Amino acid sequence: MKTNYTLITGASGGIGLELARLAANNHQNLVLVARSGDKLNTLAEEIRTTHQVDVKTIAIDLSETLGVEEVISLINKWQITVDTLINNAGFADFGNFATADLDKNLRMIGLNITALTHLTHHFLGEMVKEGRGKVMNVASIASFMPGPGMAVYYATKAYVLSFSEALSREVKGTGVKVTALCPGPTDTGFAEAAGLGNSLFQSIFPPYTAAGVAKAGYKAMIKGKTVALPGFMNKLSSIIPRFLSRSLIRNLVYNIHRKH
Repeated sequence: MKTNYTLITGASGGIGLELARLAANNHQNLVLVARSGDKLNTLAEEIRTTHQVDVKTIAIDLSETLGVEEVISLINKWQITVDTLINNAGFADFGNFATADLDKNLRMIGLNITALTHLTHHFLGEMVKEGRGKVMNVASIASFMPGPGMAVYYATKAYVLSFSEALSREVKGTGVKVTALCPGPTDTGFAEAAGLGNSLFQSIFPPYTAAGVAKAGYKAMIKGKTVALPGFMNKLSSIIPRFLSRSLIRNLVYNIHRKH
């Protein structure tokens, strides 16, 4: 008989790390995936000691197809069942697309879209057959608008939101639930890695804590909500684009980004 596990990508820090702690606190066995093996092992030891659940780690780069295939291969080898999938791994890049590092942007698409889609397809199919399961895909408030200055990142997150909402309807009545978590700026080091630094965007939308975002997202997933928007400002930023012209929105975002 297979044992049930929650699989979390991008689990070595930030929102992913906090989601791992929440899942463990909910007595879930874990498969934690990220590039940093040392960070994963430290977290795994903490969780095993604190919560007495089984934790497996996979240190791998999911921006490459071979990385995703290795994760699926190990899951099969271990003969475990993933009944909860949390696609959290992702990264961004700042700057005009015409002069951007193309390879970095293609890797971004590989991680933010391709890996997420590949893992979801594999495990969602199994969940539907079993008649139960949960998928949470981490999108962003960027999902709701175009993002000149971060064009590829915003586009990838628009995909994640649209994809998740569509799947939520497709699996309705099967016992499986799909949730899109759409955080705004979060205090995780994400902005610095993207080259944003102390941006005007973060001044307008003060960062939430990773723990707070994870708690809101995990709660929404358990309840089976389709879209989770932690915090009032995030909810507001998802609504505003509906009432303003597309040209105004893209000019607004562009001006915010260029003043970073």
